[in-house]
Amino acid sequence: MAAVVATGLTLGLPPSAQAQAPLRIGASLSQTGPYAPLALNQLRGYQLCVKHVNEKDSVLGRRIELLVEDDQSEPAVAARIYQKLIVQDRVDAILGPYSSPLTEAVADLAEKHRMAMVAPGAAATSIFRKGRKFIFMVFSPAELYLEGLIELAARRGLRTVALLHDESIFTKAIAQGAAELARKRGLQILLFDGYPKGTTTDFTAVLGKVASANPDVLAAATYFDDAVGIARRMRELKVNSGMFGLTAGADLPRFYELLGRDAEFVYGATQWTPEVVTLVRGGQLIPVGRRYPGAREFVEAYRKEFPGGPISRTTQPAATAGARCWWRPSGRPAPSTASACGRPSSRWTRTRSTGRSRSTGTASRSGTGC
Repeated sequence: MAAVVATGLTLGLPPSAQAQAPLRIGASLSQTGPYAPLALNQLRGYQLCVKHVNEKDSVLGRRIELLVEDDQSEPAVAARIYQKLIVQDRVDAILGPYSSPLTEAVADLAEKHRMAMVAPGAAATSIFRKGRKFIFMVFSPAELYLEGLIELAARRGLRTVALLHDESIFTKAIAQGAAELARKRGLQILLFDGYPKGTTTDFTAVLGKVASANPDVLAAATYFDDAVGIARRMRELKVNSGMFGLTAGADLPRFYELLGRDAEFVYGATQWTPEVVTLVRGGQLIPVGRRYPGAREFVEAYRKEFPGGPISRTTQPAATAGARCWWRPSGRPAPSTASACGRPSSRWTRTRSTGRSRSTGTASRSGTGC
């Protein structure tokens, strides 16, 4: 976020205005609707970064003011909010909403008004492959979300996969990417099935197909509500597989709170978590977060500001917006983010009876590009 703020936002303002007027940054984030549980951490990340910048050194001598409205998890509402923020409220900068569908809905507004928009809540690569010049990707690509699960399955000698997804650009991209990854690793796709976006609450029919296919691995590309619904109905119907993985939702403590023991032994994706460690020379375990300047400081500040708030996949946008504020030297802008996107490691954790996500082995790949 600091990179966006520091890049050309004060052009055309006289020095006196720059010294007095705050930099106003607008965004929509889902505070109601199905995306709300996941969007909350992104909102917290924005808020924490603004607080830190205003307490420390401001940006170009100006404080930051954050304007956030509830898009109700609806693309059309998000588009109206961004149109209002840009045209009526005349904000100096914008930040992206949570989710690929909502980001797709507002991306053309950023292009039309030539306002750079960091999109820390969108992973569908189709959004960034349409020649747009003012939108910047942060997440690893959706097509790689299930990469860790597929790699673990292949290592364990599992041979068949069933893939489920709702009909959104994000989850369809996850499932399509997972199918390609599975084929490359020699796994057979027994089922590739979708269900209506946002309207399916009873997963009996689609899980009946899973039971008939009897795969070694069941992977579902989900948001929070369907992650809970699929896991719950799967246990009720006694549908079993050697491995069961979900994407968005399974990494949140709320997932375990709602499902209890039915949440155990479910694999969930996270872009980054401070608990993940790596083995270094001499047998010492070092937190992965130490590799990244500002990560430890961000985690400490986040936990202090939001006690009990989860730091998981959905906090990754917060870390991206916030950690830059922690390590950015005073008076120097943060480095820019490449539109083509980087690739953070893909980490997979399995929920245990403590109700918290614990690493039971990770599958990771590093590199650049999408």
